[in-house]
Amino acid sequence: MSARNRAAATSVVALLLAAPVVVSAQGYPSKPLRIIIPFPPGAATDITGRYVAQKLGEALGQQALPDNRPGANGTIGLELAAKAPPDGHTLVIGQTGNLAISPSLTKVGYDPARDFAPISLLIASPHALAVHPSLPAHSLKELVALARAKPGQLNYASTGSGSGGHLGMELLKKATRTDIVHVPYKGGVPGLTDLVAGHVAMMFTSALSTAQFQKAGKVRVIALGSLQRSPSLPNVPTIAESGYPGFEVISWWGMLGPAAMPKDIVARLNSEVAKMMSSTDARDRIAALGADIVTTTPERFAAYIKSEQAKWGQAIRDSGARVD
Repeated sequence: MSARNRAAATSVVALLLAAPVVVSAQGYPSKPLRIIIPFPPGAATDITGRYVAQKLGEALGQQALPDNRPGANGTIGLELAAKAPPDGHTLVIGQTGNLAISPSLTKVGYDPARDFAPISLLIASPHALAVHPSLPAHSLKELVALARAKPGQLNYASTGSGSGGHLGMELLKKATRTDIVHVPYKGGVPGLTDLVAGHVAMMFTSALSTAQFQKAGKVRVIALGSLQRSPSLPNVPTIAESGYPGFEVISWWGMLGPAAMPKDIVARLNSEVAKMMSSTDARDRIAALGADIVTTTPERFAAYIKSEQAKWGQAIRDSGARVD
């Protein structure tokens, strides 16, 4: 081979090595999917993630294996997903706390706008103000009166300092001018367990998390954080209609992958998610949990994350909330 041909061949090899690896939806998925769930088993995110994993696996003809990675208000699992190969085989269930709240509250190992490829919103659920049945309060008005009569004597559980339930309750305390003591837990399940046992008086968390306990009569839901009443709990008034107009605290969940995922794989996943969540089974299952299906395009999900970051960032500044 002449010197000129060797030089040309070397240039071609260099270009090939420098070229990005092209991954497309053709032949995808080629192996089992990993669905990272950044919270413990039994929590709202876990319930959502396991349902989506099951249905997505069936739709794609591959196993979709739930992988619980709890800790730090869900940021550990999200950081793990951000660093995964962007080939569509590792996905994550993100939610209000780890995408919209924590980045404004503390240092996290990812940027919600830069490090992920949003696929779709999945569901939304109003926060439910749940109290232990022994508490002599059957409405928000009665709870406010009780709390004002006993400043600093009532307490509430949250899924952790800086979580949506913590910030939402602090906003409610500010709106109602009450003094209720915060008791943070490491996840929703331990907090709800202590609420059911009567160790804490109340909890402000997603209606999805409280639904089974409400049905069993183990907690009493006295108000919702949505602007309108929920079809799942039509007899429960909203905080907004209970004397605090404009008050809104909801939880939402969505599916994302690492940034740089090929657009055709994102589109394929978005299409499959829309199909599975529009099924009668999904509607019945999600409604029974006290949530609503809210699938979106990837672009609208990205815009929603940005708007929620702005909203909760302002709420953090207004409330002066800090991570313990």
